[in-house]
Amino acid sequence: MAEPFKNLLGAAQVAWLAERLSGAWPGFPADDFSARALRGLTELELKARARHIADALEATLPTSPKRAFAVLVAAMESPLEVTEGYGGSVFRYLPMSEFLERRGPEDVEAALAANYELTQRFSSEFCIRPLLLAQPERVLAVLAGWARDDNQHVRRLVSEGTRTRLPWGRQLPPFISEPAPVLPLLEMLKDDASEYVRRSVANNLNDLSKDHPALVKSVAKRWLRGATPERRRVVEHALRTLLKRGDAEALALIGAEAGQLSAEGTVTPRRARLGERVVFSARVLNEGSAPTHVVVEARVHFVSRTGTSVKPFRLGRVDLAPGESAELRRALELVHRSTRRLFAGRHVVELQVNGVRSALGSFDLSV
Repeated sequence: MAEPFKNLLGAAQVAWLAERLSGAWPGFPADDFSARALRGLTELELKARARHIADALEATLPTSPKRAFAVLVAAMESPLEVTEGYGGSVFRYLPMSEFLERRGPEDVEAALAANYELTQRFSSEFCIRPLLLAQPERVLAVLAGWARDDNQHVRRLVSEGTRTRLPWGRQLPPFISEPAPVLPLLEMLKDDASEYVRRSVANNLNDLSKDHPALVKSVAKRWLRGATPERRRVVEHALRTLLKRGDAEALALIGAEAGQLSAEGTVTPRRARLGERVVFSARVLNEGSAPTHVVVEARVHFVSRTGTSVKPFRLGRVDLAPGESAELRRALELVHRSTRRLFAGRHVVELQVNGVRSALGSFDLSV
């Protein structure tokens, strides 16, 4: 059985923090910190553990934010070139991130310096967000400089930290309303040498597409002119929400126009229980006289407490010559997810082919 995620922060990580902080500041009250951090820790989940340990940091680090941030930076180990291979060990920095998120706005300059160091070892996209809200012009100017930094983790923070709807992170309402200040940063990074950074650029644009679809399609169209294969992948990943919605303009940008396509398919079995699978199958035929790119989705109308909610599932993407057809299928496991709980009832399924929807079938779920 897999180790519970919450155990990424436990007694060993508290001991590591106490040792590192004592080395950074001889006056650090390590015993007091450890006692506070460990009290009730095992009863909490991961994020709550980080907050709890950050409480202990607040009680034992210097009261001056500038001094406290300096102690945290001095306590950090050497920067990481890559994060692969370190597993969950980097999560020992999560309480530091939580502390910076809370106290950063009290001294933005010192917090920026600490964020620059932390992002080379863990993640700073959460704790830089309060700084963006507190002093947007200053922080954006610093990020513009970081976009040319030699370290890929620093460059990635520029795009990941400015994502308007970062999962599990604080939203950025000013940039949701007006994303223009973020776009120059993405322009600087769209052709970054690191795929790690480019992927973040795509995620940032995808966030913006949820509030400003026309703007993102305009950016995508411009970026696709003379695009390298790498930039094309950035654009396609950035358009993924619009593609799942069947947005005709977004589909056309990747060469998937409605065209003369016919499609039919099935949902099997018609009755299923929690823990089983249903399979969506579709046959798509290009009845036109020109080749076309095809994007096929199955849109499941999940039963919810208040009605239904729709979730698209990609069956596949394929290029079809005139008169050519393709068979596509996908299995869906009927299990509860952290983002979706399943309920009994009839689940209607639509087929979406290059944005055009038709009935595919349904299945009755018993839980």
